[in-house]
Amino acid sequence: MESFGYIGMGILILVENIFPPIPSELILTFGGFMTTYTNMSVVGVIAAATVGSVVGAVMLYYIGLLLPRERLEQIVNGKIGKVLHLKQDNIQKAMNWFDKKGKTTVFLCRCVPIVRSLISIPAGMAEMKLTDFLLLTTLGSLLWNTILVSAGAWAGTSWMKIIQIMHTYSEITYAVLIIIVLFLVFRWKYKTRKRRLSS
Repeated sequence: MESFGYIGMGILILVENIFPPIPSELILTFGGFMTTYTNMSVVGVIAAATVGSVVGAVMLYYIGLLLPRERLEQIVNGKIGKVLHLKQDNIQKAMNWFDKKGKTTVFLCRCVPIVRSLISIPAGMAEMKLTDFLLLTTLGSLLWNTILVSAGAWAGTSWMKIIQIMHTYSEITYAVLIIIVLFLVFRWKYKTRKRRLSS
């Protein structure tokens, strides 16, 4: 980042989007700190990071878009589907849900570590309009980038404290997501079992 400036920032965030384990919190917060001792500006860092975020997200979107539905159905009908108790009609239900809630989901998930990258794949699989995807991804990424870059610039040499705060935020977010997923799985299994008993 010190060698390539805004281009380095954009490339790092692009890579972070494709390989989620790389923490955007670290890159963005440090980028904000860099504005305190280099010629880079907060606005410039945010802009570069947002461009990198969108480009990376679009690449994952197309991976989801190009994944044949037939292949997905094969997976569901195979061993993985049996272990997870998935059926072919679950795919259509998931697509219908994404059609209704997808826009809100894409925007909000851009502010959740790890998930912010992965959400692009189901958006592509659900064939979400590219214009809507670009708009929501840009807005969500802009919000996330602005918060972290500004926090890094504000904290200055204490920018690592922001990382600690974000680490706590990530752990809480993951815990909430796990609880939601478990709740949905148990509810789905309960309804499935109820239908079997009644039939």
